[in-house]
Amino acid sequence: MNKKQISIRWADLDPNFHLRHSVFYDFCAQQRIEILGSLGLTMDKFQELKIGPVIFREEAVFRREIKLGDQITLEVYLSKMKADASKWSFEHRFVNEAGKLMATLTVDGSWLDVVERKLAREIPQVLLTAFIDFPKTENFELNT
Repeated sequence: MNKKQISIRWADLDPNFHLRHSVFYDFCAQQRIEILGSLGLTMDKFQELKIGPVIFREEAVFRREIKLGDQITLEVYLSKMKADASKWSFEHRFVNEAGKLMATLTVDGSWLDVVERKLAREIPQVLLTAFIDFPKTENFELNT
């Protein structure tokens, strides 16, 4: 569920013929949404709850070039979470076919009440349940 083979397209490359920096962010966002959907948090569910994920910080660390034709697996893990799931962090790992870490992207976020346009005060149980089920890093932190 949290691992996906990604295909590098010609359009994903920059003038240096390696994966363009912004594409890393796009791959990660898509993977998070797909995993949340598989846990029951679809776009329809977010609309019903009048809540959605909001990002505070995204940070990428690029270790090795990813080029056209490379076989890359994108892994996504929950690395931190408040006990009520009101704030959270994801760690994304780009790993090549030899098992080498190519890049890491970290995302910190919370939940936006889409009616009030403010951080959600109450986190619906379905969000907490999904995050409890989300695959976690080896050093996962649960904060109060």
